Amino acid sequence: MVRCGKARRHAAGLLISVALAAAACGGGAPPSERLVNAEAAIRGAVEINANVSPPRAALHLQLAQEQVDKAKRYIADGLNERAELALRQAQADAELAIALARNEEMKKRAEAARSKVDRLRSGKPL
Repeated sequence: MVRCGKARRHAAGLLISVALAAAACGGGAPPSERLVNAEAAIRGAVEINANVSPPRAALHLQLAQEQVDKAKRYIADGLNERAELALRQAQADAELAIALARNEEMKKRAEAARSKVDRLRSGKPL
């Protein structure tokens, strides 16, 4: 009777170990929605020319695309958890590129407005 209990515990422990190993290796469904969101963020960044200026935005946009490419390879290999992490990083990099590009644009607009105010104060024509 004692042996039966030990065998069951051993079998249960083995099943848990196998389940954990499978989950660690990329179990779960492919992160399709996250892939769509990351690619959309990249397209949004490209639309506002974050791939051109400022240089830091272009760098983060490039990093985002590299992470998406890596995630697609992970998905093909069945490593969905790794793909999920790569896609989270890709979306964060793309969103940072957007923020940096918008910040640069706002700086340019502020400088143009400041110059206009200075010209008006000095009595010079616009």
